Amino acid sequence: MTQPGPESQTEAHASVNTRGAVDLSQLGGGGPQPDPGQPGGEHAAGADSWVVPIRPEQLQQIVQLSAQAPVLVLIHGADEASATMRTTLADHVDAQQGRVLLAEVDASTSPELAQAQGADQIPVATAFIGGRPVGEFDSTVPADQLGEVVTQMVQLATQNGMTQKLPPQSRRAGTAGEEPELPPLHQEAHDALERGDLEAAVAAYEKALREKPDDSQASLGLAQVKLMRRTQDLDVQQTRTGAAENPDDVDAQIAVADVDVLGGHVEDAFARLIGFIRAHTGDDREKARAHLVELYSIVGDTDPRVNRSRQQLARALF
Repeated sequence: MTQPGPESQTEAHASVNTRGAVDLSQLGGGGPQPDPGQPGGEHAAGADSWVVPIRPEQLQQIVQLSAQAPVLVLIHGADEASATMRTTLADHVDAQQGRVLLAEVDASTSPELAQAQGADQIPVATAFIGGRPVGEFDSTVPADQLGEVVTQMVQLATQNGMTQKLPPQSRRAGTAGEEPELPPLHQEAHDALERGDLEAAVAAYEKALREKPDDSQASLGLAQVKLMRRTQDLDVQQTRTGAAENPDDVDAQIAVADVDVLGGHVEDAFARLIGFIRAHTGDDREKARAHLVELYSIVGDTDPRVNRSRQQLARALF
């Protein structure tokens, strides 16, 4: 995969464009894959999957998720080439155990999307990292090279400090009875997200945490959905302008930090809140600190950017 240049200013609510990315159709060797990346490897033993079907209107939310882990968006049809590409990519994505997500859009049920993309362009997959496209490829890439594409995405994300693993998004077909289903409230939250009902997803995760306060997956899911809910109706430019004009308004600074995390500008978000904490005292300072800690959980405690920011936070507080 071609190494991207400096991070663009793609914002959280910019329109999704699956064209104009780096062409990967001439992809060469990408080095050996880790053992879990081999079909029939680690992923074959479990039912968890990181493949999720989405509707066209959910594309932007999925692209925003690429601020946490790389995302492949596959627009497919009902043809044989689409079936091969879907199956092969799903195997390699699930082998990565949460290091990458595959979102599938069925063009046959979305005529407007099929028309916009062009029938001769389907199936087509676009790779997103940090909220922006970093590569695009279609069925001309041999199936035995698709694993290299997935591996390169993970490597590129790691080079850019993205080391978080996403929780499972679905269950692999054909594994019923081999593994327990998702806990009922997790499944309820997942179903709510699929239909775009953020309030119901929040309610399901909150109920899961009341029943099991140490449920780390529910905690992560709740933080992610709350971030989506806080930013879904924000005007990015107005939010940035408001924060610039009101540097002492903690809510204004928090709103921009949320937008930055969704847009992949994680370090900018952290630096903004630490700067506020350093310059303020009292309740506003504590509110900014608590929100920063919540953003840490969303980005992932193992992310090096989180570790660096925690050190800066300690210095700002003490």
